[in-house]
Amino acid sequence: MSAIPHTPTSPPLPGSDCSGYIGRFAPSPTGPLHFGSLVSALASYLDAKANNGQWLVRMEDLDPPREQPGAARSILQSLEDHGLHWDGDVLYQSQRHQAYQECLDRLLEKNWIYPCTCSRQDLARMGGIYNGHCRTHPISPGQACSLRLKLYDLPDHPSSDLIRFEDLIQGIQIQNLRTQAGDQILKRRDGLFAYPLAVVVDDIAQGITHIIRGSDLLEVTGRQLFLFELLGAPLPRFGHVPLAVHANGQKLSKQNHAKAIEAGDASKNLWRGLAFLGQNPPVDLAALSTTEILAWAVQHWQRHAISGLSHLYTD
Repeated sequence: MSAIPHTPTSPPLPGSDCSGYIGRFAPSPTGPLHFGSLVSALASYLDAKANNGQWLVRMEDLDPPREQPGAARSILQSLEDHGLHWDGDVLYQSQRHQAYQECLDRLLEKNWIYPCTCSRQDLARMGGIYNGHCRTHPISPGQACSLRLKLYDLPDHPSSDLIRFEDLIQGIQIQNLRTQAGDQILKRRDGLFAYPLAVVVDDIAQGITHIIRGSDLLEVTGRQLFLFELLGAPLPRFGHVPLAVHANGQKLSKQNHAKAIEAGDASKNLWRGLAFLGQNPPVDLAALSTTEILAWAVQHWQRHAISGLSHLYTD
């Protein structure tokens, strides 16, 4: 018998009074802002502002070896150059280690976390989905290890393997935590806190209600919703916009040396971003200031006009 999909309880969509909406854009400072990341920033900004909400910026600077000196400052400057002004102060994950450790301690007390010595090579041999090896093969004392969160068969927490949720853009999604995710690392062997822990802890701390981001993160949404639930927190709504990809199918990314967007092309960049998101901006809009373009975009924002998981990007 197949398991019944578990549907997390989400807050209602905003109505006419949307003052409770809090969205966010959370880049990693591994390089300058490129067109693909601008699309995500623009979509999250417009969805927040069209719903009379707040738009926060969080710098996901948890991995110093991957960071590029000056990238955080460059990203923030690019957002300002494009008129994407955030509300409140920027939150830096590098200053949040105590909060992450406190959350880990809570999960450890419930026996929902276990040490793991498996390597990336081990994971590859498992087919890319962790099979729970170290759940049943305790490690030797003193071994360097990561800490993994159990996503299924949790003590004192009966739940289905399946998570069902409605993505605001991509529609109904059903994800199997056992076969499509596997237990997730929350603290790495090198002592660094991992993205799956930090992102949820910070979304809870900032009261995030809506997360509009790139579709490359759609596959991790079910496991993130599960962690929200384990922590007893309200669940945000998710929406995933198409990725900008090259003709070979490779997404624009800092790792693939995507070209940085230029401040001098800010109006053109915003116009192209709106067109990419299916908003059908008038041709003459590209000649206006960023303030005028964004005012038009907020007024005419149509989330339902966005479609697909990726679109071709051309220079």
